[in-house]
Amino acid sequence: MTIPASGREPAADSGGRIPGNKGIWVGICCEFVEFLVLFAVYFVARAHFPDAFSAGAEKLSRLAGTCITLLMVSSSFLIACSVASMRAGKRRQSLWWLIAGLVVALGYPVAKFLEIRWNLANGIDGEAGIFFTVYYYLTFNHLVHAMWGILGMLWVLARHLAGAYDAGDHAGLEALASYWHATDIIWLIIFPFFYVLA
Repeated sequence: MTIPASGREPAADSGGRIPGNKGIWVGICCEFVEFLVLFAVYFVARAHFPDAFSAGAEKLSRLAGTCITLLMVSSSFLIACSVASMRAGKRRQSLWWLIAGLVVALGYPVAKFLEIRWNLANGIDGEAGIFFTVYYYLTFNHLVHAMWGILGMLWVLARHLAGAYDAGDHAGLEALASYWHATDIIWLIIFPFFYVLA
């Protein structure tokens, strides 16, 4: 068995243990509960205003929604590669995967800004009807959670550069990946609700 420079043995196979730490999973559960309530609001509003939801989806930019989806999925993949590399003891490779994941993740707020600018230019604001009120409320909440994830990436990157993680101790990196995957899953529910199925 190879002992890393830190002197700690690499972590055993992650099977049977929860990645990250208990704190991040409490946060993820709170995030899921919050969005469960918001999705309930979505379905209640949709049940009461089916025509508004059908017409509203046609006005949104599916290109913007698709770009955000690709950015979220790609960033999650890159963060997962960072974790896998660290588990394999490839610290430098893990660092580059993390940087790539951060760069791609930063594309999300940029894409969202451009989408909102396009929406406003086409008269789609929060007062354009019930569909758009629910749309903005849900997507802005997701953007806030994503920004927390991006701030988390910056923190984990700083710790990674400082040598805080190795093959035997990288719970912070795993916690970030777990949170980002959870945020990704929520977007994969939001995307069809507004851009495809409505």
